[in-house]
Amino acid sequence: MSAVYTLSRGHSPLIVSMPHSGEALGPFAPRMTDAAHRIADTDWHLPRLYAFLGDMGATVLSANYSRYVIDLNRDPSGKSLYPGQNVTELCPTTTFAEEPIYRQGETPGVADVSERTKTYWHPYHTALTAEIERVKAEHGYALLWDAHSIRSHVPRFFEGCLPDFNLGTNEGASCDAGLAQQVYTAAKGAESFTSVLNGRFKGGYITRRYGNPAEDVHAIQLELAQITYMDESYPFAYQDDIAAKVAAPIRRMMEAMLAWRPEVARLRSSA
Repeated sequence: MSAVYTLSRGHSPLIVSMPHSGEALGPFAPRMTDAAHRIADTDWHLPRLYAFLGDMGATVLSANYSRYVIDLNRDPSGKSLYPGQNVTELCPTTTFAEEPIYRQGETPGVADVSERTKTYWHPYHTALTAEIERVKAEHGYALLWDAHSIRSHVPRFFEGCLPDFNLGTNEGASCDAGLAQQVYTAAKGAESFTSVLNGRFKGGYITRRYGNPAEDVHAIQLELAQITYMDESYPFAYQDDIAAKVAAPIRRMMEAMLAWRPEVARLRSSA
């Protein structure tokens, strides 16, 4: 256990990252607005939704601090993941609903952002890097699943209603094409749920930074519409009945990922 993250090591090639599941505002809480204290943009309840991961032997790394403190899925340089589109910063100053996160005069400056990067961002990524290296040393390859969720309607970022399962592989750069197709096929096979591959969400910094098929690290992001498992309005309650229905196909997607073998993919590509 770390103050910054929670880590549970497994025995399989699968690593699951949950960079936006944290809820703590820490010492920054007094500087923040009432809107910020609702932490509405949290990837709510993901450890609970993914409770089956222990049975799969997955390694799980989850954040303890809110994305309002610092966004662990952003480039530390501040470079935009989606140039030309409306995005939030490394240390966000507004909520997804474009409400101020900080009280007047309390917005973080350059030194503050730098200190948060050192204190919160780097430890999480150091831990993730170490787990990828450990898993690769044990299995010869690593499978990284970056778990996210978001409200089904966020006009700031996309029009209309988001599909239920939004899989991203940075347009194929972060994951073997056959592996991505196996996972996407499992998603499309889930009755009553909609899915897309590399749609509005193509994978954030973690998927793009660590996914490297040439180095036997394959990364996929799932951005899940929160309407599939919880109440999207405050206080953002978990809904057990519908959550059980969506957890099953998510598990099947991850089982499809685990069923993939790099040596089989190499044989197919050389045939």
